[in-house]
Amino acid sequence: MTATPHPELPRKTADLLADLPAPWPRRDVVLSNGTFSLREARPASPDAAPALFVHGLGGAATNWTDLMALLRDRLDGVAPDLPGFGWSPPPRDGDYTPRRSAESMAELIETRFDGRPVHLFGNSMGGSIAVQLAARRPELVRSLTLISPALPKVGVRRTNVHLPVVSIPGVGQRLVKRYLEVDAHHRVKASVDINFADPSTVPEQRMHEAVEEIRRRDALPYVGDAFVQSLRGLMATYLDRTPERPWKLAERITVPTLLVYGRRDKLVDPIHAHTKAFPDVRVLVIPHAGHVAQIEQPVLVADAWRSLLPG
Repeated sequence: MTATPHPELPRKTADLLADLPAPWPRRDVVLSNGTFSLREARPASPDAAPALFVHGLGGAATNWTDLMALLRDRLDGVAPDLPGFGWSPPPRDGDYTPRRSAESMAELIETRFDGRPVHLFGNSMGGSIAVQLAARRPELVRSLTLISPALPKVGVRRTNVHLPVVSIPGVGQRLVKRYLEVDAHHRVKASVDINFADPSTVPEQRMHEAVEEIRRRDALPYVGDAFVQSLRGLMATYLDRTPERPWKLAERITVPTLLVYGRRDKLVDPIHAHTKAFPDVRVLVIPHAGHVAQIEQPVLVADAWRSLLPG
Protein backbone atom coordinates (compact mmCIF):
# COMPACT_ATOMS: atom_id res chain seq x y z
CA MET A 1 0.00 0.00 0.00
CA THR A 2 1.36 3.43 -0.95
CA ALA A 3 -0.10 6.51 0.72
CA THR A 4 0.43 10.15 -0.18
CA PRO A 5 -0.37 13.02 2.19
CA HIS A 6 -2.59 16.01 1.60
CA PRO A 7 -0.54 18.67 -0.26
CA GLU A 8 -1.71 21.61 1.87
CA LEU A 9 0.46 21.29 4.96
CA PRO A 10 2.12 23.76 7.34
CA ARG A 11 5.66 24.47 6.23
CA LYS A 12 7.46 24.41 9.55
CA THR A 13 7.85 21.64 12.08
CA ALA A 14 7.23 24.30 14.73
CA ASP A 15 3.74 24.72 13.27
CA LEU A 16 3.10 20.99 13.52
CA LEU A 17 4.11 20.75 17.16
CA ALA A 18 2.57 23.36 19.45
CA ASP A 19 5.85 23.69 21.34
CA LEU A 20 9.08 22.14 20.15
CA PRO A 21 10.25 19.75 22.86
CA ALA A 22 13.75 20.06 24.21
CA PRO A 23 16.03 17.03 23.78
CA TRP A 24 14.87 14.25 26.08
CA PRO A 25 16.81 13.57 29.29
CA ARG A 26 20.03 11.65 28.80
CA ARG A 27 21.58 8.84 30.80
CA ASP A 28 24.28 6.23 30.23
CA VAL A 29 23.97 2.47 30.23
CA VAL A 30 26.92 0.08 30.20
CA LEU A 31 26.67 -2.83 27.76
CA SER A 32 29.18 -5.48 26.80
CA ASN A 33 30.60 -3.41 23.93
CA GLY A 34 30.88 -0.15 25.83
CA THR A 35 28.87 2.69 27.29
CA PHE A 36 25.78 3.88 25.41
CA SER A 37 24.09 7.22 25.94
CA LEU A 38 20.28 7.05 25.87
CA ARG A 39 17.53 9.64 25.40
CA GLU A 40 14.27 8.52 26.98
CA ALA A 41 10.88 10.08 26.28
CA ARG A 42 8.70 9.84 29.34
CA PRO A 43 5.60 7.88 28.31
CA ALA A 44 2.25 9.58 28.82
CA SER A 45 0.52 6.28 29.58
CA PRO A 46 1.44 3.45 31.96
CA ASP A 47 0.41 1.06 29.18
CA ALA A 48 2.93 2.49 26.70
CA ALA A 49 4.72 -0.17 24.68
CA PRO A 50 8.54 -0.40 24.40
CA ALA A 51 10.07 1.36 21.41
CA LEU A 52 13.63 1.78 20.16
CA PHE A 53 14.72 4.57 17.78
CA VAL A 54 18.04 4.16 15.90
CA HIS A 55 19.63 7.17 14.16
CA GLY A 56 21.69 7.33 10.99
CA LEU A 57 25.30 8.04 10.02
CA GLY A 58 26.52 11.28 11.57
CA GLY A 59 23.29 11.60 13.56
CA ALA A 60 22.37 11.23 17.20
CA ALA A 61 19.51 10.25 19.47
CA THR A 62 18.21 13.83 19.24
CA ASN A 63 17.18 13.13 15.63
CA TRP A 64 14.08 11.49 17.14
CA THR A 65 13.07 14.21 19.62
CA ASP A 66 9.91 15.35 17.83
CA LEU A 67 8.65 11.93 16.71
CA MET A 68 9.16 10.49 20.19
CA ALA A 69 7.13 13.39 21.60
CA LEU A 70 4.25 12.73 19.20
CA LEU A 71 4.10 9.01 20.07
CA ARG A 72 4.44 9.27 23.86
CA ASP A 73 0.79 8.33 24.35
CA ARG A 74 1.50 4.85 23.01
CA LEU A 75 5.25 4.34 23.24
CA ASP A 76 7.90 4.22 25.93
CA GLY A 77 10.58 5.50 23.59
CA VAL A 78 14.33 5.07 23.96
CA ALA A 79 16.85 6.47 21.48
CA PRO A 80 20.51 5.52 21.89
CA ASP A 81 23.52 7.33 20.52
CA LEU A 82 25.33 4.76 18.40
CA PRO A 83 29.02 4.09 19.23
CA GLY A 84 31.15 7.12 18.49
CA PHE A 85 28.16 9.43 17.93
CA GLY A 86 26.28 11.81 20.18
CA TRP A 87 27.47 11.22 23.73
CA SER A 88 28.47 7.57 23.24
CA PRO A 89 32.19 6.71 23.15
CA PRO A 90 33.61 4.32 20.51
CA PRO A 91 32.82 0.60 20.84
CA ARG A 92 35.17 -1.44 22.98
CA ASP A 93 35.96 -3.88 20.17
CA GLY A 94 36.29 -1.20 17.47
CA ASP A 95 33.56 -2.83 15.37
CA TYR A 96 31.23 -0.24 13.80
CA THR A 97 29.41 -2.59 11.42
CA PRO A 98 25.59 -2.63 11.28
CA ARG A 99 25.53 -6.25 12.42
CA ARG A 100 27.63 -5.49 15.52
CA SER A 101 25.51 -2.44 16.31
CA ALA A 102 22.39 -4.59 15.97
CA GLU A 103 23.83 -6.99 18.54
CA SER A 104 24.30 -4.08 20.94
CA MET A 105 20.72 -2.90 20.26
CA ALA A 106 19.47 -6.39 21.10
CA GLU A 107 21.39 -6.28 24.37
CA LEU A 108 19.92 -2.85 25.08
CA ILE A 109 16.39 -4.19 24.58
CA GLU A 110 17.12 -7.04 26.96
CA THR A 111 18.57 -4.61 29.51
CA ARG A 112 16.13 -1.69 29.26
CA PHE A 113 12.92 -3.58 28.47
CA ASP A 114 13.63 -7.01 30.00
CA GLY A 115 13.58 -8.53 26.53
CA ARG A 116 10.02 -7.43 25.72
CA PRO A 117 9.64 -6.91 21.96
CA VAL A 118 9.89 -3.31 20.80
CA HIS A 119 8.44 -1.17 18.07
CA LEU A 120 11.67 -0.58 16.18
CA PHE A 121 12.42 2.60 14.21
CA GLY A 122 15.50 3.21 12.07
CA ASN A 123 16.62 6.05 9.83
CA SER A 124 19.28 5.73 7.11
CA MET A 125 22.17 3.67 8.57
CA GLY A 126 19.89 3.09 11.56
CA GLY A 127 17.50 1.42 9.12
CA SER A 128 20.27 -0.95 8.05
CA ILE A 129 20.94 -1.77 11.70
CA ALA A 130 17.22 -2.26 12.34
CA VAL A 131 16.96 -4.77 9.48
CA GLN A 132 19.86 -6.75 10.96
CA LEU A 133 18.17 -6.74 14.36
CA ALA A 134 14.66 -7.61 13.17
CA ALA A 135 15.90 -10.47 10.98
CA ARG A 136 18.36 -12.00 13.42
CA ARG A 137 16.44 -11.46 16.66
CA PRO A 138 12.75 -11.59 15.65
CA GLU A 139 11.60 -12.28 19.20
CA LEU A 140 12.74 -8.77 20.18
CA VAL A 141 10.82 -6.83 17.51
CA ARG A 142 7.07 -6.15 17.42
CA SER A 143 6.94 -3.82 14.40
CA LEU A 144 9.49 -2.19 12.11
CA THR A 145 9.50 1.37 10.77
CA LEU A 146 12.27 2.28 8.34
CA ILE A 147 12.77 5.88 7.25
CA SER A 148 14.98 6.21 4.16
CA PRO A 149 16.85 3.04 5.16
CA ALA A 150 20.39 2.68 3.81
CA LEU A 151 19.90 -0.59 1.94
CA PRO A 152 21.91 -1.63 -1.13
CA LYS A 153 21.19 -0.27 -4.58
CA VAL A 154 23.41 -0.61 -7.62
CA GLY A 155 25.06 2.65 -8.62
CA VAL A 156 25.35 6.02 -6.91
CA ARG A 157 23.52 9.31 -7.21
CA ARG A 158 25.11 12.66 -7.97
CA THR A 159 24.28 13.82 -4.45
CA ASN A 160 25.79 10.84 -2.61
CA VAL A 161 28.79 10.01 -4.80
CA HIS A 162 31.10 11.38 -2.08
CA LEU A 163 30.21 8.63 0.40
CA PRO A 164 32.01 5.71 -1.31
CA VAL A 165 35.05 7.99 -1.70
CA VAL A 166 35.07 8.82 2.01
CA SER A 167 35.05 5.10 2.82
CA ILE A 168 38.37 4.51 0.97
CA PRO A 169 41.16 3.77 3.49
CA GLY A 170 43.44 6.76 3.95
CA VAL A 171 41.38 9.02 1.72
CA GLY A 172 38.41 9.12 4.07
CA GLN A 173 40.40 10.18 7.10
CA ARG A 174 42.03 13.05 5.21
CA LEU A 175 38.73 14.29 3.78
CA VAL A 176 36.93 14.11 7.10
CA LYS A 177 39.80 15.86 8.90
CA ARG A 178 39.57 18.76 6.45
CA TYR A 179 35.79 18.87 6.78
CA LEU A 180 36.00 19.05 10.59
CA GLU A 181 38.06 22.23 10.25
CA VAL A 182 35.10 24.02 8.66
CA ASP A 183 33.11 26.42 10.85
CA ALA A 184 30.31 24.69 12.83
CA HIS A 185 27.58 26.88 11.31
CA HIS A 186 28.67 25.97 7.78
CA ARG A 187 28.77 22.27 8.62
CA VAL A 188 25.24 22.37 10.04
CA LYS A 189 24.02 24.22 6.96
CA ALA A 190 25.69 21.66 4.67
CA SER A 191 24.07 18.81 6.59
CA VAL A 192 20.64 20.45 6.44
CA ASP A 193 21.02 21.17 2.72
CA ILE A 194 21.73 17.53 1.90
CA ASN A 195 19.23 15.96 4.30
CA PHE A 196 16.16 18.21 4.01
CA ALA A 197 13.87 18.81 1.06
CA ASP A 198 13.41 22.43 2.14
CA PRO A 199 16.16 23.70 4.46
CA SER A 200 14.11 26.81 5.26
CA THR A 201 11.66 24.68 7.25
CA VAL A 202 14.20 23.83 9.96
CA PRO A 203 13.26 25.71 13.15
CA GLU A 204 15.88 28.10 14.48
CA GLN A 205 15.85 26.22 17.79
CA ARG A 206 16.93 23.00 16.07
CA MET A 207 19.67 24.79 14.11
CA HIS A 208 21.05 26.27 17.35
CA GLU A 209 20.98 22.86 19.05
CA ALA A 210 22.87 21.29 16.13
CA VAL A 211 25.59 23.96 16.13
CA GLU A 212 26.15 23.61 19.88
CA GLU A 213 26.35 19.82 19.55
CA ILE A 214 28.95 20.04 16.78
CA ARG A 215 31.06 22.41 18.86
CA ARG A 216 30.92 20.00 21.80
CA ARG A 217 31.94 17.03 19.65
CA ASP A 218 34.80 18.93 18.00
CA ALA A 219 36.73 18.45 21.25
CA LEU A 220 36.49 14.64 21.00
CA PRO A 221 39.46 12.85 19.39
CA TYR A 222 37.50 10.01 17.77
CA VAL A 223 34.81 11.91 15.84
CA GLY A 224 36.32 11.54 12.37
CA ASP A 225 37.28 7.90 12.86
CA ALA A 226 33.80 6.96 14.09
CA PHE A 227 32.25 8.45 10.96
CA VAL A 228 34.68 6.79 8.54
CA GLN A 229 34.60 3.38 10.21
CA SER A 230 30.79 3.40 10.41
CA LEU A 231 30.57 4.35 6.74
CA ARG A 232 32.94 1.52 5.78
CA GLY A 233 30.86 -0.95 7.73
CA LEU A 234 27.72 0.26 5.96
CA MET A 235 29.34 0.19 2.50
CA ALA A 236 30.41 -3.41 3.11
CA THR A 237 26.75 -4.42 3.30
CA TYR A 238 26.25 -2.95 -0.18
CA LEU A 239 28.90 -5.34 -1.54
CA ASP A 240 27.64 -8.40 0.34
CA ARG A 241 26.52 -11.19 -2.00
CA THR A 242 26.01 -13.87 0.64
CA PRO A 243 22.65 -15.21 1.89
CA GLU A 244 23.11 -12.75 4.81
CA ARG A 245 22.94 -9.64 2.61
CA PRO A 246 20.43 -6.98 3.68
CA TRP A 247 17.67 -7.65 1.14
CA LYS A 248 17.78 -11.37 1.97
CA LEU A 249 17.52 -10.51 5.65
CA ALA A 250 14.48 -8.37 4.84
CA GLU A 251 12.70 -11.43 3.46
CA ARG A 252 12.95 -13.02 6.91
CA ILE A 253 11.16 -10.15 8.69
CA THR A 254 7.53 -11.08 9.30
CA VAL A 255 6.40 -8.27 11.63
CA PRO A 256 4.33 -5.37 10.24
CA THR A 257 6.74 -3.07 8.43
CA LEU A 258 6.36 0.58 7.45
CA LEU A 259 8.70 2.07 4.85
CA VAL A 260 8.87 5.86 4.71
CA TYR A 261 10.66 7.66 1.90
CA GLY A 262 11.03 11.31 0.96
CA ARG A 263 10.52 11.92 -2.74
CA ARG A 264 13.18 14.66 -2.56
CA ASP A 265 15.73 12.49 -0.73
CA LYS A 266 19.22 13.28 -2.05
CA LEU A 267 20.91 10.29 -0.38
CA VAL A 268 18.57 7.29 -0.63
CA ASP A 269 16.67 6.70 -3.85
CA PRO A 270 12.92 6.48 -3.13
CA ILE A 271 12.72 3.84 -5.86
CA HIS A 272 13.25 1.46 -2.93
CA ALA A 273 9.64 2.16 -2.01
CA HIS A 274 8.71 -0.37 -4.68
CA THR A 275 10.45 -3.23 -2.91
CA LYS A 276 8.57 -6.46 -2.27
CA ALA A 277 11.30 -7.89 -0.04
CA PHE A 278 9.45 -7.38 3.24
CA PRO A 279 6.59 -9.91 3.61
CA ASP A 280 4.21 -7.56 5.49
CA VAL A 281 4.88 -4.02 4.29
CA ARG A 282 3.15 -0.66 3.93
CA VAL A 283 4.78 2.28 2.16
CA LEU A 284 4.55 6.04 2.56
CA VAL A 285 6.28 8.33 0.08
CA ILE A 286 6.21 11.97 1.20
CA PRO A 287 6.50 14.41 -1.72
CA HIS A 288 7.87 17.28 0.37
CA ALA A 289 10.45 15.41 2.47
CA GLY A 290 14.10 14.53 2.15
CA HIS A 291 16.30 12.02 3.97
CA VAL A 292 15.11 12.62 7.54
CA ALA A 293 11.31 12.63 7.33
CA GLN A 294 11.02 12.01 11.08
CA ILE A 295 12.54 15.48 11.60
CA GLU A 296 11.10 17.27 8.60
CA GLN A 297 7.57 15.82 8.69
CA PRO A 298 7.18 14.15 12.11
CA VAL A 299 3.39 14.39 12.20
CA LEU A 300 3.02 12.53 8.90
CA VAL A 301 5.39 9.81 10.07
CA ALA A 302 3.57 9.50 13.40
CA ASP A 303 0.19 9.28 11.65
CA ALA A 304 1.52 6.62 9.26
CA TRP A 305 2.78 4.54 12.19
CA ARG A 306 -0.60 4.82 13.93
CA SER A 307 -2.28 3.63 10.72
CA LEU A 308 0.07 0.66 10.62
CA LEU A 309 -0.84 -0.34 14.16
CA PRO A 310 -4.20 1.25 15.08
CA GLY A 311 -5.61 1.11 18.58
